[in-house]
Amino acid sequence: MAAVAKQGMSAYEAARERTVLENKRKMEALNLHHLSAAVKEAPKTPSPMKQKRRRIIEDAVVVPSPPRRSRRLANLPEVKYAEIAPHSADRMTRSPRRPTDLIHLANRGSISMKARMEAARKAEELESQLDPEFPSFVKAMLHSHVVRGFWLGLPSHFCDTYMPKQDSIVTLVDEKDEEFDTNYLAYKKGLSGGWAGFAICHGMQDGDAAVFQLIKPTTFKVHIIRAASDDHSEEDE
Repeated sequence: MAAVAKQGMSAYEAARERTVLENKRKMEALNLHHLSAAVKEAPKTPSPMKQKRRRIIEDAVVVPSPPRRSRRLANLPEVKYAEIAPHSADRMTRSPRRPTDLIHLANRGSISMKARMEAARKAEELESQLDPEFPSFVKAMLHSHVVRGFWLGLPSHFCDTYMPKQDSIVTLVDEKDEEFDTNYLAYKKGLSGGWAGFAICHGMQDGDAAVFQLIKPTTFKVHIIRAASDDHSEEDE
């Protein structure tokens, strides 16, 4: 170590030199130099490649298979839905609207709270005069009922007691005995499709009141009470 250090080599360089010499002696003992040279001089031959088999797809005849049916329905006759026409009673028909039936109430002016309450009072008075054999209720018209949305929710207790438990066609009969079909949604307890036509045809506005009398299981007789505008003009239908 002292002799190596005198020649200007550090201890690290001296250790590295010894490791290199030791590795050379091991490679010579294993004859690795001659093996690597023989590999370099050996001719390169291509490795045999596997020949790929081409799949020949012949034109196959597709035979339609019968539709899968559950075991529970396997023995039942097949139903052809195209031959089943919807029952006429289940389809909602719209009553024709005549221009003379449209009541334009744009000139009624704004409706005060007093006028609203008066219309509701008159509707309740009218309801008290109806035959108690037929259940009824009073509904005050709001903006969402007769202007935008046209969704008329019915009293929950009334629906639970008298209305069908599934979606149905409910007919509204006005005081001229004209009929208007509407869609009754049981889970929402209200009238949807068809109610807009009834409200528009009768010119119903925010503030009016209506008495609904159930004369049949799915038929209402409707009495409309107009709310007076600020000029105290009033019209009862």
